[in-house]
Amino acid sequence: MAELRWPTPRRLATLSVHTSPLEQPGTGDAGGMNVYIVEVSKRLAERGVEVEIFTRATSSELPPCVEMAPGVTVRHVTAGPFEGLSKEELPSQLCAFTNGVLRAEAVHPPGWYDVIHSHYWMSGQVGWLARERWGVPHVHTAHTLAKVKNRFIAAGDRPEPKARVIGEEQVIAESDRLVANTRFEAQDLVTCYDADPTRLTVVQPGVDLGRFQPRGDKRQDRRRLGLPEHGQIVAFVGRIQPLKGPDVLIRALAAEPLRDADVTVVICGGPSGSGLDRPTSLIELAASLGVSEKVRFLPPQTGGALPALYRAADLVAVPSHNESFGLVAVEAQACGTPVVAAAVGGLVTAVTDGVSGLLVDGHDPARWARALGCLLDDPGRRLRLAQGAVRHAANFSWDRTADSLLAVYTEAVAEHRALIASRLAGSYSW
Repeated sequence: MAELRWPTPRRLATLSVHTSPLEQPGTGDAGGMNVYIVEVSKRLAERGVEVEIFTRATSSELPPCVEMAPGVTVRHVTAGPFEGLSKEELPSQLCAFTNGVLRAEAVHPPGWYDVIHSHYWMSGQVGWLARERWGVPHVHTAHTLAKVKNRFIAAGDRPEPKARVIGEEQVIAESDRLVANTRFEAQDLVTCYDADPTRLTVVQPGVDLGRFQPRGDKRQDRRRLGLPEHGQIVAFVGRIQPLKGPDVLIRALAAEPLRDADVTVVICGGPSGSGLDRPTSLIELAASLGVSEKVRFLPPQTGGALPALYRAADLVAVPSHNESFGLVAVEAQACGTPVVAAAVGGLVTAVTDGVSGLLVDGHDPARWARALGCLLDDPGRRLRLAQGAVRHAANFSWDRTADSLLAVYTEAVAEHRALIASRLAGSYSW
C-alpha cells in the first residue's frame, strides 16, 4: 500500500502576544523575534500558506487587520490598556487576548486553521488553549528561556519571575512540536525543561542576503550616518538593556589597548526591558570613565541604514550575556564585517571563532579590550575574517528556515490527523 501523504497546511495562526512584527526592531521589546516572524511569514505565504499573525493592540488608532505582505495578515487583538502596560504585566491580559484569538476563528467554518505556531512563552499559553479548542497541532518556539537567562544574568539585571518559569514548563510539556533556533537551545530545552527530544526540531534562523551585502563604500556609509570618517569604529546594534551587555564595550574603551586608540564605539538601539529603569545609564557610564567623546549613540536604523552601519564599522560587537541565536551577528557578517561576540548560547553557532570573527569567554572589559584591540591593530587578519564572515553568513537563509518550518508543520498535522483517524476507527484506547 502506498504511504499516505498529508497535504501542506493551508492556513497558519501565528501568535506573538507581546510584540508586533510591524514594530521597529531595536525599540521596546522588538528584536530578532520580530524579524524572524516577518521574514518567515512572507516566505511561507510565497509557498501558498495563508499566515495570520495575532498580536496585542498597543494603540486605539491601529486597524483591526493589516496586510503586512501578500498572504500575510496582522490582527491587532484588544487586551488590556493600549499603552502603559509593561511586558511583565501582560500575563494578566492573556485571558482577554485568548478570547480575541478564539473569536477571530469562530467566524470561520470549523477547521479554518491547520496549525498554530506560538512565539515566546506568553504566546505559548494562548496557543495551548487554542489547540484544545480548535483541535489542531501547536508548534512553539521559545526564543529565550527564563532558566537560562537567570543562569547567565547580567549584573544589575532583574531575574525572570517564577510565573514565567512555570508558564514555560507548561507550554513545553503541552506543545505538539518544539522548534529550537540552535542545537544549544535544544539542549537547554531538554536539560532544563525535560523536553521530549522526539518532539524537538532545530531550525536555524536566516538572514536577508539581498539586503545585507558587503557592497558600498565605508567612508560614504559613515558620512551617511554622521559618523567619523577617520579612525576605527566598533558597532553595537540591539536593544539597550543589561542582557545585551553594551556597558561591556564602554568599559572596554577605558582599558588598554583601547584607552589611547583612535576608536569610536557606536551604540545603536533603544532602551528595553530593565534598561528602561535607567535610560541614560550608558551616557552616565561613559562620562564617569572619561570616554564620552569616543561613544556615539544612534537610534534604531531602518531600511538601508542598518546594512550601512554594519559596513561602516570595522568590527561589530555582540557582548550579550545570553542569546538564543544572535541575528545581529549574522547580519553583520553578511555585510562583510567581522564580529566579536560572547561565547554564549546561539552566538557559538552564529559566529565561527577564528573564521568569521572571535568568540570571547566572559564579559571582563579588559579581556574584551584586548580581543577588540588585537583585531583593530591587524588589518590583514580583519580582511581574512571579513572574507570568512561573508562565506559563513551565506549558510543562513530565510528560505531554508521557512522550508524547514513547513516540514515541521506538515509532520505535526499528519501526526494529529492520524491520531484522530485511529480514534475514529476505535483503535485508540481511551
